[in-house]
Amino acid sequence: MSTASSIAATPEPPYVAVIFTSKRTLEDRGYDAVSDRMVELGSTYPGFLGIESARGADGLGITVSYWKDLESVKAWKMNQEHQRAQAAGKATWYDSYSVRIATVERAYGQP
Repeated sequence: MSTASSIAATPEPPYVAVIFTSKRTLEDRGYDAVSDRMVELGSTYPGFLGIESARGADGLGITVSYWKDLESVKAWKMNQEHQRAQAAGKATWYDSYSVRIATVERAYGQP
């Protein structure tokens, strides 16, 4: 997965984190291209703040996208191209997955 290779620069909280955890199937079948396209498309959406993603050799991956508010998340979820990618993920790319949505109330770190 080549979608995000650095720590997202997010603003001061509060903001929303969408945490997508998935276990991939063995074959790519176009996954990387669609994944890259979703990052490209999602990053143009109003309220998008950043994304972080990692996948282990065992196929377990975690992607966290950050959004200004829940309305921004809902608008992104309704995008038709995003919905087609979600359907393909369910049918082809994921053995299992989980989506969690949380409000970030506190954040700190070293830039």
